[in-house]
Amino acid sequence: MSNGQWYPPEWPDRIRALANGELTAVAPKRAATVMLLRDPVDHGDAGGGPALYMLRRRASMAFAGGAYAYPGGGVDPRDDDHLVGWSGPSLDEWAVRLGADTASAQAIVCAAVRETYEEAGVLLAGPTAGTVVSDTTGDDWEADRAALVARELSFADFLDRRGLVLRSDLLGAWARWITPEFEPRRYDTWFFVAALPEGQRTRNASTEADRVVWIRPAEAAEAYDRGELLMMPPTISTLRELQRYATAAEALAAASGQDLTPVLAEARLEEGELVLSWPGHEEFTKRLPAGGTP
Repeated sequence: MSNGQWYPPEWPDRIRALANGELTAVAPKRAATVMLLRDPVDHGDAGGGPALYMLRRRASMAFAGGAYAYPGGGVDPRDDDHLVGWSGPSLDEWAVRLGADTASAQAIVCAAVRETYEEAGVLLAGPTAGTVVSDTTGDDWEADRAALVARELSFADFLDRRGLVLRSDLLGAWARWITPEFEPRRYDTWFFVAALPEGQRTRNASTEADRVVWIRPAEAAEAYDRGELLMMPPTISTLRELQRYATAAEALAAASGQDLTPVLAEARLEEGELVLSWPGHEEFTKRLPAGGTP
């Protein structure tokens, strides 16, 4: 393996089936994921820019097993139409930024905040528009987190019950990637960036991850290039983009200038080869014989 690009062995057959009209693409589900950053000055690390929180998906997972990723998951449709306490850009502004209607915009942002809480124990919400909860480690918090994971409790109801305001101003929309059409599980995923709130700590609260790590983007990218860390194209692409920022605040400020045009892989037949490519991201291009194994 020349690098750590996640490339399932069944992809070539599925790509051929799609190209031959034998496979019907499933509609992608909405999802959100968060690149959580912390500055070294706040955590006693050596210099070199902010660290990024990543988790390794269990090898048994049906989708991207063994790959490193960010906290994230699917949108809960219950968060579409229940207005929540909100701080930061308006829903209309978020709708424009995300390329969605206002109901979907709220649900997508809710998913980003909820999944970060479910999988990392970090909650981007507070009792007022200018505060963030400082401790979410008590038994009552854990009971609510477990209820969220089990979908017994919607995130909107969770915020209402605790009298919390969602801090959308602590998030920056960074990218949008859509799972290739030949995949059986497809997601339309918005990537966000955020800084670890003061006083909060991460923990591996996810049942889907067997390892978590704080790592600088450059170090993670180098490990990927050596084939030591397995990642999907959206993960390594966004990770490389974060290398240029010296602080979490710089990355968050840069989010408003990021292009959110959806990135969707293309599979085509070209001179006897099947070519899999992600427009604008040439490093991920794969070529394989049209009728044989890669």
